[in-house]
Amino acid sequence: MTGELLRVMVCPPRHAGWDRPERAPAWRDLGFHHAPDFPAAQIQHDALCGLLMEAGAEVVCLPPGDSLTMDAVYTHDASLPTDHGLILMNPGKQNRVVEAQAHAKFSLHLGIPIMGEILAPGNSEAGDMVWLDSRTLLIGCGYRTNQAGISLMRELLSTKGIEVLSAPLPYGPGPAACLHLMSLMSMLDEQSVLVDLPWLAVETVELLKSRGLRLIEIEYAERDSLACNVLSLGGKRLIALSENVATNQALRGAGFDVRTFAGSELCINGSGGPTCLTRPLLRR
Repeated sequence: MTGELLRVMVCPPRHAGWDRPERAPAWRDLGFHHAPDFPAAQIQHDALCGLLMEAGAEVVCLPPGDSLTMDAVYTHDASLPTDHGLILMNPGKQNRVVEAQAHAKFSLHLGIPIMGEILAPGNSEAGDMVWLDSRTLLIGCGYRTNQAGISLMRELLSTKGIEVLSAPLPYGPGPAACLHLMSLMSMLDEQSVLVDLPWLAVETVELLKSRGLRLIEIEYAERDSLACNVLSLGGKRLIALSENVATNQALRGAGFDVRTFAGSELCINGSGGPTCLTRPLLRR
């Protein structure tokens, strides 16, 4: 999750139908805080793509589709790339289930094979999945990813010598809210992880410490503006939201090059930060 980012998939707001009158009224049901401002969101997404390209990443866009909802802009969740191909998720948020097949179709177009698929009774969203290293995947168990989904992931990856660990998630704001494991921790490099420490389970904190990882805490006043949601570009470079001034300053003080964009409409409104907006496909 922290190697040099070479190729990344995004879904611009216009491809997710943020500008379509028949889709926009669904914002309440999807958990947005207010009716999205499409022009502002698209400008913010363009700024994100600019940062990705400046960092040397090839940016590819998920094509628009009639079955997609506004949530499709958060491309991280519907699939998990591995060295052996893509694993398609079965999201716990029902309107997002169709996104996995959209990812599959586009990935095959890109020449990326499908390794496997999580099916009912398993639920899984990649926002709950953090690679601690190339052979260890930590998966949060909560309302979006259940134990059956984790068991299916373990079956798929055990054949490749990859260990799957489970991490309990807190109740937090409740079932309707989007609380992923990656809402509470972001890998910055192989030795460092940004954490929302009070919201992580004790066993998860002890696991991270046992692996010798440096824990950098967010500024807790910035929790609601997604301070913990930071994308690693590799080489100590990060993308974060400009709204989180104190957390970004702490990251710079820890030796990281933090590039920022404004995310009021695109991110904070829909509870999806820089990692949520990106599906890294290739790292070095």
